[in-house]
Amino acid sequence: MSFPVDLTVTMTGVTRSQLTHWRRTRLLVPEANAYRPPLYSFRDLIALRTVARLRLEASLQKVRQAFTNLPVLELTEHPSAYQFATDGKTIAVWTDSGFMDIVKSPGQLHIYSFDDIFKPFVNKRGDKVIDFRTPRPKLSVDPHRLGGWPTITGTRVPYDTISSALRGGDLRPEDVKHYYPGVSKAAARDALSFADQVDAQRKKRAG
Repeated sequence: MSFPVDLTVTMTGVTRSQLTHWRRTRLLVPEANAYRPPLYSFRDLIALRTVARLRLEASLQKVRQAFTNLPVLELTEHPSAYQFATDGKTIAVWTDSGFMDIVKSPGQLHIYSFDDIFKPFVNKRGDKVIDFRTPRPKLSVDPHRLGGWPTITGTRVPYDTISSALRGGDLRPEDVKHYYPGVSKAAARDALSFADQVDAQRKKRAG
């Protein structure tokens, strides 16, 4: 499953311009498609949220240095596979031998678990970033379900399938259950609300 830019921005709290700059400077090149249109993998989304969290305490220069140093230190997995920690002055990564400083400056580390990366947070610009695993109360993200595409909780129904049906004008949220038995009125409304948030990113680009 690949994620377009508008959905990537919504799920990571990273701006469109940052994504463009980081592709050009190769901080994070999308796995699914690096060129037009850029498409990000589920792993890319986790890595981008990690960068956004690290940026709360560490400079982008240090984050860039840390990511650059991963393969140099023979840490060759996708960045999303690693657990990072920072004290604002340095960044470390968890290895089999414990935390390894990958920027080379000692300090008291703030460890970012995957729970920290996934839960809501306020990014460097002061924007609230959604809960990655539960972008809405009735929506969920599971890497084992449709490759991590947001779906109605407890189903394999993509959020955008429901929002597209509702936007057609002939279907109300309370009627969706007749076509998708696992989709409640509240879930249908959540799907539409999330789709509106994603579309808002597209409108920003158009503006």
